[in-house]
Amino acid sequence: MREVREIEINSFADTLKVRPWPVTPPPSKEEVMKVYARRKAEEFGKFTEEILGFESVFDKPEALQGLKVLDVGIWRLGNAFASSLLAELGAEVIKVEPPTGDPLRQLTPFGREEYMLKDAERGEPCGLEFIAEMRNKYSITLNLETPEGRELYKKLACHADVIIENYPPGQFDEWGIGYRQISKLNPRVIYCWIGILGQWGPLKDRVSKYGQWMLEPFAQAANSYIHNTGFPQDLLPRGSGGDPTRSGVWIADYAAGEQAAVNILAALYYRDEFSGRGQFIEVTSAEALMEIMDFDISWYGFNRSIKARTGGWDPNLNQYAWNPCKDGYMMIGGQTDRLWYRICMCIERELPQFGRLITEDPFLKEIAARNAFQALVKTYTLTTMWLRENTRAQVEKKLLEYEVAAGPVMTIDEVAEFPHFKYRRWVDIIEDSNYGELMYAVSPNSYQHRTPARVKWMGRPLGYDNAEIYRRYLGLGYEQLRELKEKGVI
Repeated sequence: MREVREIEINSFADTLKVRPWPVTPPPSKEEVMKVYARRKAEEFGKFTEEILGFESVFDKPEALQGLKVLDVGIWRLGNAFASSLLAELGAEVIKVEPPTGDPLRQLTPFGREEYMLKDAERGEPCGLEFIAEMRNKYSITLNLETPEGRELYKKLACHADVIIENYPPGQFDEWGIGYRQISKLNPRVIYCWIGILGQWGPLKDRVSKYGQWMLEPFAQAANSYIHNTGFPQDLLPRGSGGDPTRSGVWIADYAAGEQAAVNILAALYYRDEFSGRGQFIEVTSAEALMEIMDFDISWYGFNRSIKARTGGWDPNLNQYAWNPCKDGYMMIGGQTDRLWYRICMCIERELPQFGRLITEDPFLKEIAARNAFQALVKTYTLTTMWLRENTRAQVEKKLLEYEVAAGPVMTIDEVAEFPHFKYRRWVDIIEDSNYGELMYAVSPNSYQHRTPARVKWMGRPLGYDNAEIYRRYLGLGYEQLRELKEKGVI
């Protein structure tokens, strides 16, 4: 049966073709210059494009060049994203994996190996999630469960400016390689631990006790993010909806990774400019996500009520949401009285009911009153009646004529072919020496004038850099590495 299954996988994989990109060329410089001229921003447009353009990114220095980072986390994206951000800015990031590899390497949609990439040298399959966050990093293997492995780790840690890990609370300390022990060997080290609920407090072990690793949704659940996401309960017929929904993207882990990177940079600045010493940092995904949860906690503290779930609607603004149209969904922004009435005038041309609604309902004339739930239902019901007769392109053109902000909700294929993104090289192709030609999103930190971020490579096969890293930092030769491998240390 396994043989038959492998034949099925191989035949299916053979039918998969890498889509050519771009399908259509990006706008030419001449076309873009005409846009600058039409908007009376020719001089400034040329200036910003000249200093921020992607063409010169690789000719500029890197902000974090010389910074050495050990990423010892496994399974989760918080540590992976934090170290990716540092690696894109020029830090030398060494990903330390168990000899069997970070289990995240095996993560693939529906468990289908044909959706994984194989490296050119060994043919080992690796999931795209892992490859996407392995950018610019080196991969070494080290068995931290062995005494010899921990001794090697301590020697590596003496060379590190930053250590990022996400093992269960106290695990590294128990092994004698936590912050308390490493900081005695390397007082300048910045040590960042990333987790779900934290390493201290009454519930510190509650989550990790039952499996530290794949628990990102618990962070979303712990701070009301999931409660807030989904359709409003009052909008749908009784019993047919209103359930909360988690984010399909590991948003809590990514928020934690971003916060970890900010904390690390702040700690580095403090070390280098003031104290000369490193410090311990703790970041939790539950708290990191809660910080970007709008004003929910302030609302509760203000009037002791729980802010209702409003789905894609914004209780502060009307209109300010995406709604279905003829060929997808459209986002419309009407956050001021001026924009509100312009939207009304635009829709009323083809749907007179919208104009009558404004005339007949005086509450809709006031910004505070028209944000009430009943007013949102009235407004968006009629808006959708108009949208369903128009395509996204037609809606955008009509609303822009009235100087109203509007934009289509795009699918990922449309994002890849969006002229603006192609011109700015926000979507690009990289020829990776291990995994071939890959499409990727350029780092948002690439638009720095003097020290832009950049992606030099994507993935690394497991232990690809063992020889180079162990030789460079620990002076180990090939014979010593072979002995370590035989003993299961690397």
